[in-house]
Amino acid sequence: MCLLVFAWKAHPDLPLVFAGNRDELHARPAAAAGFWDDAPQILAGRDLQAGGTWLGVTAGGRFAVVTNYRDGLNPVSGRHSRGELVSEFLRSKMTAQEYCLQVQARGDEYAGFSLLTGDRDTLWYVSNRGADAQAVAPGVHGLSNHLLDTPWPKVTRSAARLQLLLETNHPGSDALLRLLSDRTPAETDELPDTGIGMELERKISAPFVTDPRYGTRCSTAILLGDAGLDFTERRFTPAGTTLETRHFMIEVTA
Repeated sequence: MCLLVFAWKAHPDLPLVFAGNRDELHARPAAAAGFWDDAPQILAGRDLQAGGTWLGVTAGGRFAVVTNYRDGLNPVSGRHSRGELVSEFLRSKMTAQEYCLQVQARGDEYAGFSLLTGDRDTLWYVSNRGADAQAVAPGVHGLSNHLLDTPWPKVTRSAARLQLLLETNHPGSDALLRLLSDRTPAETDELPDTGIGMELERKISAPFVTDPRYGTRCSTAILLGDAGLDFTERRFTPAGTTLETRHFMIEVTA
């Protein structure tokens, strides 16, 4: 997932309002969001190559998402898949703080990543590229393939739209998915230089990326409140047309 924006403790009824796009090679096999047979408490899509997931929740209100850290055109592979960081937390009973501190201690086992873990009461962030485990402050935040709140154009643009949505409407999944559907690339003078060349930087600078080989595979909207969890996933073809939309309402248990 290459773009996510979220409001943490910034809405009176919803501790977490989340919108995220997962960008990946279209050839990499993945299952749509659903409850896992081998871990029925987990609701998530699944990477069918390594077995983990990029984003998931549980019926108990736990939440986790991972993004990769852009390390140029030839990043060093890790000994373990980054997707296991999400599924491992969702399977565990560790607090978000405990888990992020543990991940910090073994971060060199993975290629570059940023990880968010939490529940209705707490949200923690850690990266193995220069960000120690830390509690996320209340407010609107954004994350792409760098550190939390790095002001890349797609991050700042999408976070501003989420802030406006919070101020003018009761946020819903349809509005969050519309926010994620922006296919406008950034201007050349706004682009970061992450070692992949300006042509590719511009191609993937839009919140929603379309390309026959690599692009936005799915968009996810999550609304987590005291009464329950609203989870919507919309999947796309390589051309960027909608493949299917899955919606789940979960009554969060203690």
